[in-house]
Amino acid sequence: MLAKVILYVLALGVVSLTVSAETTKLRIGVQASGTAEWELAELASTPHPEFELDKQTLASPEAGKIALQSGGVDMIVSDWLWVNRQRASGMELTFYPYSDMTGALLVKTGSPIHTLSDLSGKKLGIAGGELDKNWLLLQALAQKQGIALANTVEKIYAAPPLLNEQIKQGRIDAILTYWNFAAKLEAQGYKVLLTGKEIQQGLGISESVPSLGYVFKQSWAKQHTAALQSFFAAAHKAKDHLCTDDKAWQKILPLTLTDDVVTQQKLRQRYCEGRVEQWGAAQQQAAQQIYKVLHETSHGQLTGSSEHLQTDTFWTQP
Repeated sequence: MLAKVILYVLALGVVSLTVSAETTKLRIGVQASGTAEWELAELASTPHPEFELDKQTLASPEAGKIALQSGGVDMIVSDWLWVNRQRASGMELTFYPYSDMTGALLVKTGSPIHTLSDLSGKKLGIAGGELDKNWLLLQALAQKQGIALANTVEKIYAAPPLLNEQIKQGRIDAILTYWNFAAKLEAQGYKVLLTGKEIQQGLGISESVPSLGYVFKQSWAKQHTAALQSFFAAAHKAKDHLCTDDKAWQKILPLTLTDDVVTQQKLRQRYCEGRVEQWGAAQQQAAQQIYKVLHETSHGQLTGSSEHLQTDTFWTQP
């Protein structure tokens, strides 16, 4: 009888070890107050046998890039342009889409600015600096209309929160900023002149291209493919749940960092509009078109010397 009990206990131990071995710890670095935390919070509310999340809060996007490159985390949220440049220099990073939400160009309601030509002589606040993707694409669109936008506006580069305050105080006439800061202004009555998607459409790019995604090393992905696929499926489901279930959304409201109901609603609306519905050859070809525009407009300063996207910049699930 004792022998049977010992064998039973040993069997339980083997099962426990097997389950543990099959569960992959995903060390994901996310920026403090970033919107990726929303779906990760929802995702963490349900156990997943294939993976265990180890969320590490990062001080800035640059801190995330350093952590990924040094092996401090397995995955971060970043853009495919950075991934492509790293691949061109020999680092085997790859990208899987997270959100196709883009920034926007906004003005005050009642502003005399209705077109890009109306920006002439005005103060334009630009988030992200002179190599910001939205700013480069906006210049390319203006160029199609015969406008040298960089020469006709007074450019004000600053962090998004500061630019939001400056337009409220009337210190700038228009603002080109990231989607979540644009949503906060929309909630206060500011008018969207152009979205990032509309800028791309004006350049002849009809497909929606995700700007942000999960970034990880290709070799790591090969070793943990099943866990990675399970994570992506769970993350997609978590985002859908936040967009369709009011109770789930209520739980993550503190992460929006605002008590204003209208702002919360606008953030949810724009966040949910950024769900990636299509991702395949057509979208990746559109990414190549965007890349070409950015390479030419920035004279290679943003993209590096490579004129084309590198092979495997975008991760393909086996």
